Order: sequence, then structure tokens, then C-alpha cells
Amino acid sequence: MVTYHRPVALEDALAIRAERPVLVLAGGTDVYPAKAARAGWGDMRHADILDISAVPGLRGIAAEAGAWRIGALTTWSDVIRAELPAQFDGLKLAAREIGGVQIQNRGTLAGNICTASPAGDGAPNLLALDASIELTTRRGRRIVPMADFIDGYRHTQCRPDEIVTAILVPKCSSATRGHFLKLGARKYLVISIVMVAGVIEVDPQNRIAAARLAVGSCSAVPQRLHALEAALVAQPSLTAADLVRPSHFAQLTPINDIRGSAPYRRAAALALTRDLLRELAADKRRRAA
Repeated sequence: MVTYHRPVALEDALAIRAERPVLVLAGGTDVYPAKAARAGWGDMRHADILDISAVPGLRGIAAEAGAWRIGALTTWSDVIRAELPAQFDGLKLAAREIGGVQIQNRGTLAGNICTASPAGDGAPNLLALDASIELTTRRGRRIVPMADFIDGYRHTQCRPDEIVTAILVPKCSSATRGHFLKLGARKYLVISIVMVAGVIEVDPQNRIAAARLAVGSCSAVPQRLHALEAALVAQPSLTAADLVRPSHFAQLTPINDIRGSAPYRRAAALALTRDLLRELAADKRRRAA
């Protein structure tokens, strides 16, 4: 018999989480399909459910001192509608391409990264945003960098007694902007074959002052392109795409599957990164016009 918990206070949710094994449910857009898939293969095990959707104070995006706070129940539709600076443009693009409107209305950004799928569209964007994850227990809270949070295939650093309560994104200068490109078999309602997210800051001379680029669906976990980021600093944004080299993607470990071969994924990651940098340069010209 499955036990279904739906507490209306964070303290109660944390107590349930600490006392027994439970599957945390927010929007449910990953939990229910995964359950059906397991049943299709004969795995009829059912975990007790901890539904946190009624816990107050966990939904919404707020500006705090030095950071933006995205509550754990914030949906993709909330992200789309929010008035956010240009550094979030990539995340907003990803939000519009995740499932249909019904999924966007129910699915949460925090749930997307907790699922830790290599094809999860949220993770590369949060890497590019230099985000951190707030994990809460009855004993207190800790902050884990997004770069460390997903530490393996469908595995995170969230401990058995912890609940993700927020995503924290550092505020950037007004000269910072983001972008996101995704390759799939069709435009919408599709799992990514390759995706690239990027956030760059430019100086008054339109040279790149800082860059963060991340690739998804090309390794067990999303990967930052640190070598390319370093090569872009102080370079004109208009010619940044010309600096992209195959060696910048050497750490990627793409798989061969029905959606694409490993060589194809690696080549697509390079092409998408060049396209992303060109789009960011074009966006700078549009904003200045």
C-alpha cells in the first residue's frame, strides 16, 4: 500500500522526508511517466509519495540581495511570464520548448534538475547562470553549486533527508545576456539530441568580459566548456564564433542511441555553440539599435 503525504507546512514535509523513504513530488510531470515506464518493464514497486505542492512559500521568483531566488515550486510558465533581466533569456527560451503548455504549467524547474536527466533542458541553463541549489533539512540549510549538484546519471547530491527549496542565481550587470539552442527531431515536444546554453557579459567596447557556456545531452551530466570560455575573454563578441574549435569539446562523452551517434552529437554541439555565439552578438546589435 502506497502512502501519499501532502503536508501544508515545510516543517511537516521535512519531518516526513527525514523519517522514511519517500519520493518527492512537485509538478509530477516526470514522476508519473517514469512510474508508467517502470511498470511497462515489469517493475511494480511503488514508493511512498511526499507531495510538496501545498507547502507555502516555495513558489515564485524574487530579487534578493545579490541574487534571484527561484522557489522550488516555480513552474516553467512562471519563468516565461516573469520580468527578468537579459541574463535569463536562455532559460526563458528553454521554458518555452519544454513540453506543451500543460507541462509548462505543471512542471517545475527544480523538479527538472532533480530528475537529473542528461537531456534535461534546465541544467545547462542553470550552469551558464552560475546558479546554486538550496537544500533544506530539519537541521538547517546548505547551498550546493549547480556545477556539483548533478553528480552522475540521474543522481544528485540531495540527501535522503533533504528537500530542494530554491535555486539561487547571482545578479549580473546589465551588459549580460543569455541564449539557448536545442537540437531535436522536431521543434517542440521533443527530447534534446544536443543543447547549448550560454551567458556572456560584454564591456563598452563590445568585447567579452566573461562567458559561461554549457552543453547538455552529450555526457552523463551537463558540461561547462571552460577552455572555450577562457579563450573568449577579451575577444570581440562579433567574431567570437570563429574561435570555437573541436578541442573545446574534448571532455564530452556522448553516447550512440536511436536519436544520434556520438560523432554526430559532438559535431552538433560545436555547430550549436557557434550559432549561439553569433546569436548573442546579433542580439547585442539589436539591443543597441
